[in-house]
Amino acid sequence: MEQPIQVKHGTTTIGLVCKEAIVMAADKRATVGGLIADKKSQKIFKITDKMAITMAGTVSDAQLLYKLIKAELRLKQLRTEREPTVKECANLLAGMIYANIRKFSVIPGISHFLLAGVDREGFHLYDLFADGSITEIDDYVSSGSGSVMAYGVLEAMYKKDLTVKDALALAVKGISAAISRDTGSGEGMDAVAITVDGVKVIFEKKIDTTIRV
Repeated sequence: MEQPIQVKHGTTTIGLVCKEAIVMAADKRATVGGLIADKKSQKIFKITDKMAITMAGTVSDAQLLYKLIKAELRLKQLRTEREPTVKECANLLAGMIYANIRKFSVIPGISHFLLAGVDREGFHLYDLFADGSITEIDDYVSSGSGSVMAYGVLEAMYKKDLTVKDALALAVKGISAAISRDTGSGEGMDAVAITVDGVKVIFEKKIDTTIRV
């Protein structure tokens, strides 16, 4: 019997709306079947100076869509001679996700993105689900296989008008909860903050799981 094709997946990502910023965080593990395929997987990507996305789902599809949306935004900026808004980016990426999930493929093209950014209208956080739907978020959101654990922490501890420091501490708690119970999440965490000055890395931590005597 022919073996099914296995692809990289497994994730926990978090987005938090703060007082004057948005904080995004993600773990660093990618899995194939029941095995860990990558211990330093990058899941947060800057797509413009003031916008970033997190990835969850099938890695190959997510990476391709990231490259496509980054190129489309650059082309849109050149054609219109202005920076695209976060809402425009969300609509473009949602259309790509919608088309991707509905085309025939021997590999399921499942990809789930969180999109955050700042433009002339303020700060925005969007949940772009694997079916191509868009939800604008005004507090917090999580995606990936460990999101159930992360949501338990976020539901209990999120407060309006968090500082970036407090939001990072909450994101660490949420990712840590997922790493403790979800086999698809682990190895550490990355986090960025989107402020009026743009996207900035604020946290990078790798977990050392080596046993020594």
